[in-house]
Amino acid sequence: MKKNLVLIVLLATGGTLLAQKATSHIFVFLHKRTDLPELPKAEVDKLMEGHMANINKLAEEGKLLAAGPFEGGGGIFVFNTTNRAEVEEWLKGDPGIQANRWRLEMLTYTPRTGGICKASEPYQMLMYSFVRFIPNIAKFNVEDAPELFGKHERYVKDLIKDGNTIAEGTFGDTEGGIWIVKGEFNKEAVEKAPAVREGLLELDFKQLYIAKGAFCEK
Repeated sequence: MKKNLVLIVLLATGGTLLAQKATSHIFVFLHKRTDLPELPKAEVDKLMEGHMANINKLAEEGKLLAAGPFEGGGGIFVFNTTNRAEVEEWLKGDPGIQANRWRLEMLTYTPRTGGICKASEPYQMLMYSFVRFIPNIAKFNVEDAPELFGKHERYVKDLIKDGNTIAEGTFGDTEGGIWIVKGEFNKEAVEKAPAVREGLLELDFKQLYIAKGAFCEK
Protein backbone atom coordinates (compact mmCIF):
# COMPACT_ATOMS: atom_id res chain seq x y z
CA MET A 1 0.00 0.00 0.00
CA LYS A 2 2.82 2.41 0.81
CA LYS A 3 3.97 2.55 -2.82
CA ASN A 4 0.66 4.24 -3.61
CA LEU A 5 0.83 6.74 -0.78
CA VAL A 6 3.03 9.17 -2.69
CA LEU A 7 0.00 9.77 -4.92
CA ILE A 8 -1.89 11.36 -2.04
CA VAL A 9 -2.38 15.06 -2.67
CA LEU A 10 -3.03 17.50 0.18
CA LEU A 11 -4.44 21.02 -0.21
CA ALA A 12 -6.07 23.62 2.03
CA THR A 13 -6.01 26.54 4.41
CA GLY A 14 -5.21 26.35 8.10
CA GLY A 15 -5.93 27.83 11.49
CA THR A 16 -3.84 29.02 14.42
CA LEU A 17 -3.80 28.33 18.13
CA LEU A 18 -7.23 29.07 19.63
CA ALA A 19 -8.23 31.01 16.51
CA GLN A 20 -11.67 32.54 16.96
CA LYS A 21 -12.62 32.05 13.30
CA ALA A 22 -10.72 28.87 12.47
CA THR A 23 -11.81 27.11 9.31
CA SER A 24 -13.78 23.93 9.97
CA HIS A 25 -13.74 20.79 7.83
CA ILE A 26 -15.36 17.38 7.66
CA PHE A 27 -12.92 14.90 9.18
CA VAL A 28 -13.50 11.26 8.27
CA PHE A 29 -12.08 8.29 10.13
CA LEU A 30 -11.77 5.14 8.03
CA HIS A 31 -11.78 2.56 10.81
CA LYS A 32 -10.17 -0.81 10.11
CA ARG A 33 -12.67 -3.67 10.05
CA THR A 34 -11.76 -7.07 11.44
CA ASP A 35 -15.00 -8.78 10.42
CA LEU A 36 -14.53 -8.65 6.64
CA PRO A 37 -14.76 -11.79 4.51
CA GLU A 38 -11.47 -12.74 2.89
CA LEU A 39 -11.29 -11.66 -0.75
CA PRO A 40 -8.94 -12.79 -3.54
CA LYS A 41 -5.83 -10.60 -3.71
CA ALA A 42 -6.69 -9.47 -7.25
CA GLU A 43 -10.07 -8.18 -6.04
CA VAL A 44 -8.53 -6.35 -3.08
CA ASP A 45 -5.90 -4.80 -5.35
CA LYS A 46 -8.61 -3.60 -7.73
CA LEU A 47 -10.58 -2.01 -4.87
CA MET A 48 -7.45 -0.25 -3.58
CA GLU A 49 -6.56 0.97 -7.06
CA GLY A 50 -10.01 2.56 -7.33
CA HIS A 51 -9.67 3.91 -3.79
CA MET A 52 -6.43 5.70 -4.65
CA ALA A 53 -7.83 6.96 -7.96
CA ASN A 54 -10.78 8.55 -6.16
CA ILE A 55 -8.44 10.14 -3.60
CA ASN A 56 -6.48 11.81 -6.41
CA LYS A 57 -9.62 12.87 -8.26
CA LEU A 58 -11.15 14.53 -5.18
CA ALA A 59 -7.84 16.22 -4.35
CA GLU A 60 -7.49 17.62 -7.88
CA GLU A 61 -11.04 18.97 -7.64
CA GLY A 62 -10.19 20.75 -4.37
CA LYS A 63 -12.65 18.65 -2.37
CA LEU A 64 -10.23 16.44 -0.45
CA LEU A 65 -7.75 18.44 1.60
CA ALA A 66 -5.72 15.72 3.32
CA ALA A 67 -5.50 11.93 3.46
CA GLY A 68 -3.28 9.40 5.13
CA PRO A 69 -3.30 5.87 6.58
CA PHE A 70 -2.74 4.69 10.13
CA GLU A 71 -0.08 2.12 10.73
CA GLY A 72 -1.86 -1.20 11.03
CA GLY A 73 -4.91 -0.20 8.97
CA GLY A 74 -7.51 2.49 8.57
CA GLY A 75 -6.81 6.18 8.04
CA ILE A 76 -8.22 9.69 7.72
CA PHE A 77 -9.69 12.06 5.15
CA VAL A 78 -10.17 15.81 5.65
CA PHE A 79 -12.63 17.50 3.29
CA ASN A 80 -13.11 21.10 2.16
CA THR A 81 -16.67 21.37 3.43
CA THR A 82 -18.77 21.18 6.56
CA ASN A 83 -21.64 19.51 4.68
CA ARG A 84 -21.77 15.78 5.41
CA ALA A 85 -24.18 15.11 2.56
CA GLU A 86 -21.58 16.49 0.13
CA VAL A 87 -18.92 14.19 1.53
CA GLU A 88 -21.21 11.17 1.27
CA GLU A 89 -21.80 12.03 -2.38
CA TRP A 90 -18.08 12.47 -3.10
CA LEU A 91 -17.28 9.11 -1.53
CA LYS A 92 -19.66 7.27 -3.82
CA GLY A 93 -16.84 7.18 -6.38
CA ASP A 94 -14.61 5.19 -4.01
CA PRO A 95 -15.05 1.46 -4.69
CA GLY A 96 -13.25 0.51 -1.48
CA ILE A 97 -15.69 2.52 0.60
CA GLN A 98 -18.69 1.33 -1.37
CA ALA A 99 -17.51 -2.23 -0.67
CA ASN A 100 -17.48 -1.40 3.07
CA ARG A 101 -13.77 -2.06 3.47
CA TRP A 102 -13.76 0.46 6.35
CA ARG A 103 -16.26 1.70 8.92
CA LEU A 104 -16.68 5.43 8.36
CA GLU A 105 -17.10 8.09 11.04
CA MET A 106 -17.66 11.73 10.03
CA LEU A 107 -17.03 14.64 12.38
CA THR A 108 -16.72 18.41 12.06
CA TYR A 109 -13.12 19.35 12.83
CA THR A 110 -11.90 22.79 13.88
CA PRO A 111 -8.11 23.20 14.27
CA ARG A 112 -6.75 25.19 17.19
CA THR A 113 -3.05 24.51 16.60
CA GLY A 114 -1.79 24.05 13.06
CA GLY A 115 -4.29 23.58 10.27
CA ILE A 116 -4.63 21.84 6.91
CA CYS A 117 -2.23 23.08 4.22
CA LYS A 118 -1.02 22.24 0.74
CA ALA A 119 1.91 19.84 0.85
CA SER A 120 4.78 20.72 -1.48
CA GLU A 121 6.00 18.36 -4.20
CA PRO A 122 7.93 16.14 -4.15
CA TYR A 123 5.89 14.76 -1.25
CA GLN A 124 7.88 13.69 1.78
CA MET A 125 5.89 11.07 3.67
CA LEU A 126 6.35 11.15 7.45
CA MET A 127 5.06 9.19 10.42
CA TYR A 128 3.48 11.24 13.21
CA SER A 129 2.10 10.19 16.58
CA PHE A 130 -1.65 10.70 16.76
CA VAL A 131 -4.01 10.56 19.71
CA ARG A 132 -7.77 10.89 19.70
CA PHE A 133 -9.64 12.03 22.79
CA ILE A 134 -12.97 10.16 22.87
CA PRO A 135 -15.71 11.41 25.23
CA ASN A 136 -17.08 8.97 27.78
CA ILE A 137 -19.91 11.03 29.24
CA ALA A 138 -22.28 9.22 31.60
CA LYS A 139 -24.69 10.06 34.40
CA PHE A 140 -21.96 9.85 37.00
CA ASN A 141 -19.75 12.51 35.37
CA VAL A 142 -22.02 14.69 33.22
CA GLU A 143 -22.32 17.41 35.86
CA ASP A 144 -18.54 17.68 36.12
CA ALA A 145 -18.01 17.67 32.33
CA PRO A 146 -17.83 21.44 31.66
CA GLU A 147 -15.26 22.05 34.40
CA LEU A 148 -13.17 19.00 33.48
CA PHE A 149 -13.17 19.86 29.77
CA GLY A 150 -11.97 23.35 30.64
CA LYS A 151 -9.15 21.94 32.76
CA HIS A 152 -8.30 19.49 29.97
CA GLU A 153 -7.92 22.26 27.39
CA ARG A 154 -5.69 24.32 29.69
CA TYR A 155 -3.57 21.25 30.50
CA VAL A 156 -3.09 20.30 26.82
CA LYS A 157 -2.31 23.93 25.94
CA ASP A 158 0.55 23.81 28.44
CA LEU A 159 1.82 20.49 27.08
CA ILE A 160 1.98 21.69 23.47
CA LYS A 161 4.44 24.42 24.45
CA ASP A 162 7.25 21.85 24.11
CA GLY A 163 7.35 22.55 20.35
CA ASN A 164 6.67 19.00 19.15
CA THR A 165 2.99 19.54 18.39
CA ILE A 166 1.97 19.40 14.72
CA ALA A 167 -1.77 19.86 15.13
CA GLU A 168 -4.47 19.97 17.79
CA GLY A 169 -8.16 20.53 17.34
CA THR A 170 -11.69 19.74 18.37
CA PHE A 171 -14.68 17.85 16.99
CA GLY A 172 -17.04 20.01 19.02
CA ASP A 173 -18.25 20.27 22.60
CA THR A 174 -19.26 16.61 22.94
CA GLU A 175 -17.16 14.71 20.35
CA GLY A 176 -13.62 15.15 21.70
CA GLY A 177 -10.66 15.98 19.50
CA ILE A 178 -7.19 15.03 18.26
CA TRP A 179 -3.56 15.87 18.95
CA ILE A 180 -0.66 15.10 16.57
CA VAL A 181 3.04 15.34 17.46
CA LYS A 182 6.49 14.70 16.06
CA GLY A 183 8.25 11.77 17.71
CA GLU A 184 6.51 9.90 20.51
CA PHE A 185 3.91 11.08 22.98
CA ASN A 186 4.74 11.31 26.64
CA LYS A 187 1.85 8.95 27.29
CA GLU A 188 2.14 9.30 31.05
CA ALA A 189 1.65 13.07 30.77
CA VAL A 190 -1.30 12.67 28.39
CA GLU A 191 -2.92 10.13 30.69
CA LYS A 192 -2.68 12.67 33.53
CA ALA A 193 -4.89 15.17 31.68
CA PRO A 194 -7.76 15.97 34.11
CA ALA A 195 -10.62 14.74 31.91
CA VAL A 196 -8.69 11.56 31.07
CA ARG A 197 -7.76 10.87 34.68
CA GLU A 198 -11.40 11.25 35.74
CA GLY A 199 -12.67 8.94 32.99
CA LEU A 200 -14.44 11.64 30.98
CA LEU A 201 -12.14 11.14 27.98
CA GLU A 202 -10.68 7.91 26.61
CA LEU A 203 -7.47 7.77 24.58
CA ASP A 204 -6.73 6.10 21.23
CA PHE A 205 -3.04 6.27 20.25
CA LYS A 206 -2.02 5.62 16.63
CA GLN A 207 0.77 6.29 14.12
CA LEU A 208 -0.30 8.41 11.13
CA TYR A 209 1.57 8.30 7.80
CA ILE A 210 1.04 11.52 5.84
CA ALA A 211 2.82 14.11 3.67
CA LYS A 212 4.97 16.67 5.44
CA GLY A 213 3.19 20.03 5.49
CA ALA A 214 -0.31 18.57 5.58
CA PHE A 215 -0.91 20.25 8.94
CA CYS A 216 0.89 23.49 8.00
CA GLU A 217 4.04 22.37 9.80
CA LYS A 218 7.45 23.49 8.54
